[in-house]
Amino acid sequence: MSLADLKKHIKSGELYFCTDPELAHDQLLWLDKLYDFNQTRPTQQERRQELLKELFAEIGENCYIEPPLHANWGCNTHFGNNVYANFNLTLVDDTDIFVGDSVMFGPNVTVATAGHPIDPDLRHRVAQYNIPVHIGNNVWIGAGAVILPGVRIGDDSVIGAGSVVTRDIPAGVVAVGNPCRVLRKIGERDREFYFRERRITLR
Repeated sequence: MSLADLKKHIKSGELYFCTDPELAHDQLLWLDKLYDFNQTRPTQQERRQELLKELFAEIGENCYIEPPLHANWGCNTHFGNNVYANFNLTLVDDTDIFVGDSVMFGPNVTVATAGHPIDPDLRHRVAQYNIPVHIGNNVWIGAGAVILPGVRIGDDSVIGAGSVVTRDIPAGVVAVGNPCRVLRKIGERDREFYFRERRITLR
């Protein structure tokens, strides 16, 4: 199978063996770009933006990613506008990760598209599959959350710190836990209080 055909197969959701030397070499070229991004100084903001445009499939306006950033590739990640990612964002982007506008990632968040079969023989042979992840607009993902392959998170939702998201999360909710479950809908009280009994005065 040619490298181009293998790359198409990798995005099909079907099983494959991730031991192809040509694929591994191609991945190293993207990891070199990621290395360059992570070696930039805080004052090199323009250089960071240039490198992110080279690295990602898409990145919108006014995005900020705090190094270090970790990614399997980078070139399968799509960011909208006004995305903020705190340090140690990990993107296991063996297939596409789609992130909408105005999304915030807390520190140490992992978004994973890759999985391995439970069958021990297939795992021994390094079989893998990849399912895309979709994160909607205006989502806040708390520190240390893990988002697993195939998950969709709806607009305006909040994922609590430390959550492990194994299933889709609808729009407009607070969801927490391992496995992550909907705790409640976002409502009027959230428009009045920002933390416990602390009232919102900014308008």
